[in-house]
Amino acid sequence: MSEDLKREAARKVLEEVRPGMRLGLGTGSTARHFVDLLGEKVAQGLDVLCVPTSEVTARQAESLNIPLSDLDALGRLDLTVDGADEIDPALNLIKGGGGALLREKIVAAASDAMIVIADSSKLVDPLGKFPLPIEVNRFGLGATRHSIEAVMAAHGAEGGLRLRGEDKGAVFVTDGGHLILDAFFGRISQPEALSRDLLDIPGVVQHGLFINMCGKAYVATPDGVKTLGNSN
Repeated sequence: MSEDLKREAARKVLEEVRPGMRLGLGTGSTARHFVDLLGEKVAQGLDVLCVPTSEVTARQAESLNIPLSDLDALGRLDLTVDGADEIDPALNLIKGGGGALLREKIVAAASDAMIVIADSSKLVDPLGKFPLPIEVNRFGLGATRHSIEAVMAAHGAEGGLRLRGEDKGAVFVTDGGHLILDAFFGRISQPEALSRDLLDIPGVVQHGLFINMCGKAYVATPDGVKTLGNSN
């Protein structure tokens, strides 16, 4: 998918940004386009205040002189703009391929609306082909892993569980100092139930299922940018 099309999808979201808005800035290759375009508008005088969902996004925003704050200071946000690894027909998402799922979910949950930018390869039915990122505490990793494997078996997972970075000899560490286990389900038929079962595991910090959080998606396709859902 052309990066130009992704950028056009990001430009569509920018049309919804109004002066004075408090924005959550997502993480990843597609969300990066939105931050770049937002930086251009800020340079032209657009007044916004933003909360980044990762240290990478924070550095990008700072380099563009986008005003930044945090949720402790702002409380609620008007809108969060982010990418996704998968989007189902109900606009439920899998996120976390970039490792920022915890902050992304905290920021999205503190927002009045969430809009996703993606390309058409992210559209699926059902969720689960992309491995589900599960952020876990370092302490008791073996016990947590065993519990997650039991949940995966109960939900009919078609694949296994892998510690991110383990195969490369350098375990991935999130901005919050946690680890990520990638769970290969193949298909997730009951995302709400799976969400509850994973969060019942004490060592699980958060997971990449974003359920009933996204209100609209701008999707880059070979035929142009298509809109899914609405902003309400």
